[in-house]
Amino acid sequence: MRTTRLLTTTALGAALLLGCLTGPAAAQPTGTGRVLVFSKTAGFRHDSIPDGVAAVQQLGATDGLTVDATEDATAFTSRNLRRYDAVVFLSTTGDVLNPAQQRAFEGYIRQGGGYVGVHAAADTEYDWPFYGGLAGAWFDSHPAIQPATVVVEDHAHPSTAALPGRWERTDEWYNYRSNPRERAHVLASLDESSYSGGTMNGDHPIAWCQSYQGGRAFYTGGGHTRESYADPAFRAHLLGGLRWATGAAQADCRPENGYRRLFDGTSLDGWRQAGPGSFALSDDGTLTSSGGMGLLWYAHTGFSSYSLKLDWRITGDGNSGVFVGFPPSDDPWSAVDNGYEVQIDATDVPEKTTGSVYGFQSADLAARDRALNPPGEWNTYEIRVEGERLRIWLNGVPVNDFTNTDPVRSLRDGHIGIQNHGADDQVSFRDVRIKELPERGR
Repeated sequence: MRTTRLLTTTALGAALLLGCLTGPAAAQPTGTGRVLVFSKTAGFRHDSIPDGVAAVQQLGATDGLTVDATEDATAFTSRNLRRYDAVVFLSTTGDVLNPAQQRAFEGYIRQGGGYVGVHAAADTEYDWPFYGGLAGAWFDSHPAIQPATVVVEDHAHPSTAALPGRWERTDEWYNYRSNPRERAHVLASLDESSYSGGTMNGDHPIAWCQSYQGGRAFYTGGGHTRESYADPAFRAHLLGGLRWATGAAQADCRPENGYRRLFDGTSLDGWRQAGPGSFALSDDGTLTSSGGMGLLWYAHTGFSSYSLKLDWRITGDGNSGVFVGFPPSDDPWSAVDNGYEVQIDATDVPEKTTGSVYGFQSADLAARDRALNPPGEWNTYEIRVEGERLRIWLNGVPVNDFTNTDPVRSLRDGHIGIQNHGADDQVSFRDVRIKELPERGR
């Protein structure tokens, strides 16, 4: 929030905000990024490889990336790999690198390099444990090519932000030897009831990302068919993975388990609007602020010790915030006076800018600036409350660590809410989820 008390009245309504499949909003291309596409095969060879190489080259051209393509493993030297922001393993199969080349690639990843694995990249280097951890899981089997439903679990990552919640597509659907969910952040999974031949007992990740030994790793199980690389939705998915792996876009790729939805994209049960203005709920599960200054707060229950995660997107120089630790009230100023606001407004002064505890403590601005996606792109907050300690992560990066000493603003047993700041501030939220943590120091 800003210090002015802008109060306008807007009737509660629903807006139809249709999602698109043209790809995630792109940052301004720098023209300096470079990607290596590696498609050597020592086993089955996919006839879609030329289409995949061409697609990555075309996507790179539109996003300011120079794309080199090779099947020559001698490209894997420490000196050469330093030229690249990410390396794409495009349907590689079998043992494609010798021990010296493996060591060079390990060093590249540990020094912050990016990896993108596409489809049969999971059918590669079974005797190289480092690679198995990087890819996230190895291939086990697959049924016949057929349609299936892909369930998008993360709507903020650039590889999935432009996709529908249930993505219907045809591909060759891999079963994996292990489930990567405990080690990686699952972006999308397969609904095994939507097709025949799934063997992962109803929890079937198909795309994921992770930080791995200093580097970034993104994998998608799609991409067997030639048609995949002409599909705008799959190309958007692939481009988003490339942008994250190269560092052009930020996202929280820490494993996420044990959270439950407070807002699932369809219902506001348990939520109440305090003060003027409203939030409009769109068909794609997004809440967008209108008018204000008001607060949409979760009235069903308060929370004492928890990790709160939510995704947010701002347009232009907008303003909003996430409130925690306030008592139940239909007056939005009660949250201001009795709780704490985690601010969303990248252009304000340090103690009132994105990542700050509004009016009390600035974020680590250098870390915040590295983690922050620009207006028009999604960001993810984790707000963790344990006792009187309030910590904030932006896209997986810690940006603030604050301890409350004011008994009036105790963080114990408080409510949470999202702010609609004013008529000129349009901010969207989605996927509000929480994990309750063990109580400490009561």
